[in-house]
Amino acid sequence: MFYRLHRVISNQFHPLAQLFLFRHSRKLTSKMSFQYPQAFRDEAVLDDYHGNKVPDPYSWLEDPDSEKTQAFVSAQNQLTLPFLECCEVRDLFKERMTELYDYPKYSCPFKRGSRYFHFYNTGLQNQSVMYVQESLDAEPTVFLDPNTFSDDGTVALRGYAFSEDGEYLAYGTSASGSDWVEIRFLRVDGAVPLEDRLERVKFSCMSWTHDGKGLFYNSYPDQEGKSDGKTF
Repeated sequence: MFYRLHRVISNQFHPLAQLFLFRHSRKLTSKMSFQYPQAFRDEAVLDDYHGNKVPDPYSWLEDPDSEKTQAFVSAQNQLTLPFLECCEVRDLFKERMTELYDYPKYSCPFKRGSRYFHFYNTGLQNQSVMYVQESLDAEPTVFLDPNTFSDDGTVALRGYAFSEDGEYLAYGTSASGSDWVEIRFLRVDGAVPLEDRLERVKFSCMSWTHDGKGLFYNSYPDQEGKSDGKTF
């Protein structure tokens, strides 16, 4: 893990620092002994695909809230964290990477209807903010800030689509890195939230009808015994 990390980002450091980082990670590894946690195998789980029985012994890990999964994750953390905490250059990495990422970032502006939009990140914001301008000469104002979707920052913006006249916005949100998406809607004039919600959406695009009265999207049907889109 440390060697791969070294290869990706160490070109930002002085060559002597690169050599030190690599040797330090090797030194830590040689000093520590690792006892990896045993993952439970449920041999009774068999998926039936058109008559073909396929074992799925680790399907219990698909439930992140179960006691088994949480215990396994805790055991992995007990193995990993002491290694990371002993790393003398951990703060150096953090300081340097923070410095490298702390600069303003702009997206390309785009026009929808009569308005202009762009994304902007002040430097270290978790998610870039969408700004709107009524004209090219107008002052940009915040239109949609994904950083406000949740208090802990675990809800992210996952795709968006404006209606052709630029009067409505559909945008997706996902929690904790999940592939499940909830689509919400705004009236662009005043950024007014609408009550409409589309759930059980996954791996979907969003495309408005030409008249702006409907939205095409992909959704999964309700299935008994299957994940409901709220678990993950």
